Amino acid sequence: MFAVTSEPQSLATEAQESWAIEFTSVGDPHHEIRAECAQRGWVDVFTNTIPGDKNPGFFSAHPKGFFQPAVLVVHKSGRILYRWRCVPKHSNLSGAGPRPEANYTWRKIQDGMQSDLDAELDKNPELGEKPIPWYRFLLIILANGWFLKPKTFALSREGEAKRPLAADMAPRIYGFAALWLLLFLLVPFGWVAFLALVWIAKITPGLVEVYRLFPQEPDPY
Repeated sequence: MFAVTSEPQSLATEAQESWAIEFTSVGDPHHEIRAECAQRGWVDVFTNTIPGDKNPGFFSAHPKGFFQPAVLVVHKSGRILYRWRCVPKHSNLSGAGPRPEANYTWRKIQDGMQSDLDAELDKNPELGEKPIPWYRFLLIILANGWFLKPKTFALSREGEAKRPLAADMAPRIYGFAALWLLLFLLVPFGWVAFLALVWIAKITPGLVEVYRLFPQEPDPY
């Protein structure tokens, strides 16, 4: 079993060691493995490229773009036992949403072992969890930017202070909602409405940028 990432090998190895992954993580920043899989007709993994001058810190830099999630299982004979690729959409958080559920995937692999044909691309897998709605995701990354601008989440590296996670945003969201409720109860409506308009004007450019930069591919099926 291998994990293939569009990160360089140094970061792939760091992730393998930090997360105690029990299989090899392979860096493929120049997409050589991806191109080989596509050329053989196994699976054509979606990639996305964000130009450096248009990336406001939402994505890490990748020489040829970053991979979208995919699963490929190949028998030693070369027969495809299972394959799936993510089509990035806002409904799956542009690829950051759920993956095929582990037991479901294993059953599909076993089905593939019983067949003499290559497995078809799985277009509707059973997911490990329900994807969160796009509006909720926007609210969470707004909370991470203290409701002034959207800010995505980065994992903490060894030796760094722990960075906030999406699960840490609930107190901020409830506190922010409570603050607005108090304003509407204690301050004249006109002033609060004006403040709300100013806040909306402040956050709108960032939300538009998120919508523009997060991949949204047409469904090829």
